[in-house]
Amino acid sequence: MSQNSKDTLTIKGIDTPVLRIALGTWAIGGWMWGGPDDDNAIKTIHKAIDNGINLIDTAPVYGFGHSEEVVGKALQGKRDKIVIATKVALNWSDDKEKVFRDARPARIRKEIEDSLTRLKTDYIDLYQIHWPDDKTPVEESAIELEKLRKEGKIKAIGVSNFSVQQMEAIRQYTKLSAIQPPYNLFEREIEADVLPYAEKHDLAVLCYGPLCRGLLSGKMTKDRVFNGDDLRKSDPKFSSPAFDHYLAATEELKTFAKDTHNKSLLALAVRWVLDKYQGNIPLWGARKPEQIEGIRDALGWSLSANDLNTINDILNKHIKKPISPEFMAPPNR
Repeated sequence: MSQNSKDTLTIKGIDTPVLRIALGTWAIGGWMWGGPDDDNAIKTIHKAIDNGINLIDTAPVYGFGHSEEVVGKALQGKRDKIVIATKVALNWSDDKEKVFRDARPARIRKEIEDSLTRLKTDYIDLYQIHWPDDKTPVEESAIELEKLRKEGKIKAIGVSNFSVQQMEAIRQYTKLSAIQPPYNLFEREIEADVLPYAEKHDLAVLCYGPLCRGLLSGKMTKDRVFNGDDLRKSDPKFSSPAFDHYLAATEELKTFAKDTHNKSLLALAVRWVLDKYQGNIPLWGARKPEQIEGIRDALGWSLSANDLNTINDILNKHIKKPISPEFMAPPNR
């Protein structure tokens, strides 16, 4: 991974330098986000590209193929300028009620062909194992991914939600270019081991949830209600009394961002992720064009050591027991 400027980088195995903010498309798939809105989704992707974003992250499980289909449609005529990251190794029941981990070679082989079709492309830039599958030997999964790379169907290999030990295991059989963990001001577990490991081995870190599912957007209020299949209904951060503590922290962070840098809380939250490690790429999740507003506000400046200390003080003041994102993990096969 080489740096071209503070806000761009080149991921190992991929020639095209990417802006260090990528578009995350989980919400575009509709599942767990209140259903799809394809017209707005395509406009959102185009607006992201117009704002300089050239890395788009998706996955088959986002809407059970729907997110990939929308991305593929939106990138017609633009494919050669965009770095596509998608994932593999989650399976689901026919009724789509159960999602489970499945990194068997046969599953990987089926998924790559399905993803290429949905994305309307003949190669994927970054192909990531979505969650570790404890029931499939890592060697089998890695060898299949290596085959795909040699066939030209993928350029680089990544993993998502892997521990250091799991990354070490897969690196015995294949070159690893990236890791995708949850990371934001409120969910910092990776600082203990995953982030130092990534820095040591020159891995790009695609950070999902940089706004902590809207908590750090600056728009979350105490009376917000989550309906239907909304993921936040099962996130303990969004239930009292924890919700009150997190909201109190966001209010003080919002004031700090405005008074110190004349920036929004959203810009502060994304800049914080960018400044924690030069290989970090926050995934900006959006499903409406107006949600792309503010991307540029996170670029072209940085937080000082004093800023980072002040932010830590605010977090420690309001959040005595940080809640991890473990609730999102799908079961094993």
